[in-house]
Amino acid sequence: MNTDFLFLGVDGGGSGTRVVLADSQGRCLSQAESGPSGLGLGIEPAWQAIKAGCTEAFAAVGGMPEWPRCVLGCGLAGANNPEWLAQFRQHAPNLAGLVVESDAYTTLLGAHGGAPGVIVALGTGSIAAAGQVGMCRIVGGYGFPSGDEASGAWLGLRAIAHAQQALDGRVPNDAFARALLAQTGAHDRDSLIVWLCSASQTAYARLAPTVIAHRSHPHAGWLLHEAGVEIARMIAALDSALEQPALPVALCGGLATALHEFVPSPYRERLREPLGDSVRGALQLAQHEAVRLARTENQPRSQQR
Repeated sequence: MNTDFLFLGVDGGGSGTRVVLADSQGRCLSQAESGPSGLGLGIEPAWQAIKAGCTEAFAAVGGMPEWPRCVLGCGLAGANNPEWLAQFRQHAPNLAGLVVESDAYTTLLGAHGGAPGVIVALGTGSIAAAGQVGMCRIVGGYGFPSGDEASGAWLGLRAIAHAQQALDGRVPNDAFARALLAQTGAHDRDSLIVWLCSASQTAYARLAPTVIAHRSHPHAGWLLHEAGVEIARMIAALDSALEQPALPVALCGGLATALHEFVPSPYRERLREPLGDSVRGALQLAQHEAVRLARTENQPRSQQR
C-alpha cells in the first residue's frame, strides 16, 4: 500500500457531515463536523460541506488538505441515486482515490465491524440494511417526503399536522401544539404557511425532539408507536430476503436511543449496540480502496486494461 496516503472517512446526511482523518496506518488523527451533505440537498452544497469538514479535520492537526494524497471513503444519503452519484463524482477534487456508497452500507460496516448483521439508521431520513463486507441488501430509504419511515423528517411532517389543527380549533391548542409552533417560529396560520412553503426535510427533522419530549401526549405517543412498527416492518422485510434470519440488529443514528423502546417484540430482543458508526464504516471504505489502488499499481499494464 502507498504509505503516503491519508484516509478520510465521510458520513454525510441531511442534518450534518462528520469526517474522520487517519494516517496511512489507519490511526485516527482528528475528527470534524460540518453542514449537511446529503445529495438530495444539491451536489455543490454537498461538496462544500465535505470540503469544509475535511479542512477542519486537517486544521486540527495543523495542516491543510492535500487532496492528491487523500483517499476518501464516503457514505452519503442519496448515493443510491445514479444521477446524483455521477454528478458528485464529476465535482470531486483531484484525489488519490474516491469511493462512494450509501450511508446505509457504511453504517452497516461500522455497526457490525464487517460481520453479518442488520442496521436500521434513524436520523433526518431512514434506511435499513443487512449484509456484511462486500454485500448489502437495502430496505426503505426512498427519501422524503414519501418514504424514510420512522425518521426525524417523517415524525416532524406528521407532527406539524397537530399544530395546524390546533390553530384552526380542530384540536385543543395544547402544550404539544405550542411547542411545535415555537420550533417553527410561527405564531398564527399565515406565518405557519410561510414556514411550510419553505420547509425542507432538515426543517421537519428538527421537530422530532419535540415529539419525543411530548411522548405522553396522545398524538405524539401514537406517532412514536407507529415509528416502532415501521422499524419492525423493515427488519422483517430483510429477514425474509436473507438466508440468515434473526441476525443481530443495531439501531443507529440520532433517533436510535429514543426509538429503542418503541420497537415491538420480538425484534427488540435482537437489538445490539453498534460497534462503530457510519463514519468509521466510511473510513473502512477508504482503506479498502487504498488496497485496491495498490493492487492495480502492482499489476502489469496488460492486466490493467
